[in-house]
Amino acid sequence: MKHRNGNFITLAALRDAFAVAIVCAGIMTGLATAQGGQLRFCLHNEPKTFNPLQVDDDAAASIRYLTGGVLIRLNRQTQQLEPELAESWKVSEDGREISFRLRSGIAFSDGTPFTTEDVAYTVQQLMDPALHSPTGDSFRSANGKVETKVVSPSQISILFPAEVAGLDRLFDQVAILSQNSPKKEMAVLGPFMVADYKPGASVLLQRNPNYWKRDEQGRRLPYLDSILLNIQPNRDVEMLQFKRGELDLINTLDSEYFDKLASASPQLVHDAGPSLDSEQLWFNEVAKAPIPVYKRDWFRSANFRRAISEAINREDLSRIVYHGHAQPAMGPFSPANKFWFDAALKPPAYSPDKALQALAADGFRLENGTLKDRAGNAVEFSIITNAGNKARERMAVLIQDDLQKIGIHVNVVTLDFPSLIERMTQSFDYEAIILGLTNVDLDPNEEMNVWLSSAANHQWNPQQKTPETPWEAEIDRLMRAQASSGDANKRKAAFDRVQEIVVDQQPFIFLINKNALSAVSTRVHGAAPVILSPQTFWNAERLTVSGN
Repeated sequence: MKHRNGNFITLAALRDAFAVAIVCAGIMTGLATAQGGQLRFCLHNEPKTFNPLQVDDDAAASIRYLTGGVLIRLNRQTQQLEPELAESWKVSEDGREISFRLRSGIAFSDGTPFTTEDVAYTVQQLMDPALHSPTGDSFRSANGKVETKVVSPSQISILFPAEVAGLDRLFDQVAILSQNSPKKEMAVLGPFMVADYKPGASVLLQRNPNYWKRDEQGRRLPYLDSILLNIQPNRDVEMLQFKRGELDLINTLDSEYFDKLASASPQLVHDAGPSLDSEQLWFNEVAKAPIPVYKRDWFRSANFRRAISEAINREDLSRIVYHGHAQPAMGPFSPANKFWFDAALKPPAYSPDKALQALAADGFRLENGTLKDRAGNAVEFSIITNAGNKARERMAVLIQDDLQKIGIHVNVVTLDFPSLIERMTQSFDYEAIILGLTNVDLDPNEEMNVWLSSAANHQWNPQQKTPETPWEAEIDRLMRAQASSGDANKRKAAFDRVQEIVVDQQPFIFLINKNALSAVSTRVHGAAPVILSPQTFWNAERLTVSGN
């Protein structure tokens, strides 16, 4: 997994050249009294990259969504696909080929013309194995070369070596790069562009002066002049800034703050219902990790992982940490994903007694309140999570208490997000981690970069040259099978089996699915929070902010 150098060169801020539309005095529109304004909200960690093909963290994903131009966009409200840079598209009957007819007269933010060659270049980069693109993993239904063919100046076709299920939906995440711009990935086709980056402080996005869209009245989008993204991992500080009016929205709101805001200012909070997102715990199974061999043997035992899962009281996590704005997670997908969720899965049962039985099967035993393995080693490990995320910190403490009841001593360690990511993806210097998965689509193809054993986000043991366990090999087979089938029922049967294997093997110990909670200032006009990410700014090009 590659990282962008943190000392990214600051770009000169470019101001929009066209005049702001003037609305007649005293006449209110559905947007606001005037276009423009600056939208302000927080990123909870430093963006790891500005290359849209290498995005695998929330901060970089937010920037990609706001700046990247895509051929097809999944409307987060209707959950339907809509044409963007491509005015039309067609998927072949065998699901291997997709053809696009592009809009004409579009330019990148720096004025470089947008052409079919840019699409071909983007696909070539996306599928380059050397890039290890998490986005590209979603398209890998089979080994083989992906071919692009420029049919005409406005038409291009892309041929995959095997059928890719839900092929058109996957392009929602593919921001088109310029082949010719000297600014490389910083030349964009989306509504905003990166104008300034202060590491550790903020990212400033300015309106893209060459953005191609107009609204129904012919006004050029986006309405906003700029978006200021403060890099702020501390949720307490974020809430204080929101209350002071220094921020305009909180895209994902902790349940505790949701309740406090709801009691004082109910007009500011939004509960869109159960989300697709999950929080999970996993253990480090990487062979080269700098941890004792006997601990890695624990972590690689399915009985050990099952026991840890059975010893965690998820109802308490939902009730105490999330104040009831969450539910125990049953597996890889939330029940909110009505089609793909495996309804045969049962809610995880909290049972310390069953946990101890599973551990006994591997030779573990309780001695004077301390769990020991068959070699006499006391069972002790550390859980790390990102500092400033109060919910994860509280979950870690509750899990610490739960596991103490079966004789396991847990140390809770919080790290700043960049340090955590470095340990997770580079040095592998950790024992267990609590983090979350953000799902941006309903389709399991979006999680190919998690479940394929060769993938960078196969977090417990990433980038395996060949599957190290039979069950991982079976998941590889099933994920590729569902990704290469056009039959929705066959795809569901394959992914149901994936979910069942994951629940049985517990490589990720799924903890909770939280509700989609957010807060939006009354200064923001046009907001309509949804369950799909990004919840509050999915329609940023049509938002306006008054009073700043």
